[in-house]
Amino acid sequence: MPFFRRETTSDERRSPILDYYDRVIVGIAGSILGGALLGVATALGVTTGLFVGALVATLLVYDVVFRNPPLPATDSRVAASVIVWHAALFVAAVAAYVR
Repeated sequence: MPFFRRETTSDERRSPILDYYDRVIVGIAGSILGGALLGVATALGVTTGLFVGALVATLLVYDVVFRNPPLPATDSRVAASVIVWHAALFVAAVAAYVR
């Protein structure tokens, strides 16, 4: 074996650079950014674009919280995260459409 090769541990071989949940976080940020760009590039408006991006991000949050949760479903943090996300989405919707 050449001297410049290093043996990898089993944990290093199994762990990809981005984990599933890391990719979901990138997807949430990308959907919000995409919504903002949609609002800037079209006649929808930035607030409407952000709201559309937040709706797409909500689908990703549902996938993580209910379909592939990192915590058991009985954990109180699961319910708290759902409540906080929907409260933030509600505030964004009210801020976008109430003048």
